[in-house]
Amino acid sequence: MTRQVALVTGAGRGIGRATALALASSGFDIGLNDLQPDEHLETLSAEIDDLGQRTHICAFDVGDTTQHDPSLAEIEGVLGPLTTLVNNAGIGVVSRGDPLDVQENSFDRCMAVNAKGPFFLTQAFARRLLSRSRNPNVVYSVINITSSNASAVAVPRTEYCASKAAASMISKCFATRLGPENVMVYDVQPGLIETPMTETVIDSYQARAEDGLCLLPRVGQPSEVAAVVANLAGGCLPYTTGHVISVDGGMLVPRF
Repeated sequence: MTRQVALVTGAGRGIGRATALALASSGFDIGLNDLQPDEHLETLSAEIDDLGQRTHICAFDVGDTTQHDPSLAEIEGVLGPLTTLVNNAGIGVVSRGDPLDVQENSFDRCMAVNAKGPFFLTQAFARRLLSRSRNPNVVYSVINITSSNASAVAVPRTEYCASKAAASMISKCFATRLGPENVMVYDVQPGLIETPMTETVIDSYQARAEDGLCLLPRVGQPSEVAAVVANLAGGCLPYTTGHVISVDGGMLVPRF
């Protein structure tokens, strides 16, 4: 029997943490990644152990492509062959403001972590996956956590929007390449979600949601995004790939 093994990047907090727990609750062993090995990952690892699943903490910077292959090898050496990659790690802008004032370092930082990192980590994962025999009864997948800002403009965070739009197209490209190999690729686009990244603006998000920005008049929770990811990774949406799954309370539904 092939065990399902997932790598979740940016697993220490927020959507990544919730996703790791949701996958573990569905029977996955989990490679836990974040930038540094800290108490957040240690606590999460203990929680997953209590669920009866195995974990391995592997801290690395997803924007540093030289760390990808060694990190995947390290995780597989402990947990066994990976079946699932969740590209969740992401960062915001250095400072919100006029796109005419955006500095090159903020643009490069967003692109490195939000687009370049998922591209080359998916490449490394796919090469390993395709180099070995696979169980036809196991779901193999890449799930990219992008953003509603892949299509919806947020002027004060222009470089973030650009990086997420790139990540969204990367998802489609890999879905097209890996479809013939029966590897599913999805683009999960969270909307207004209450996470550490949004804590400074969450009150305004809630007010805007209640005022009609979202069809559901509230902000979402990391656990709700995680439930969608776990269902995709578990094959609960069969005969699908390349799709955008908006977890945004209906925010992007066109209205007049």
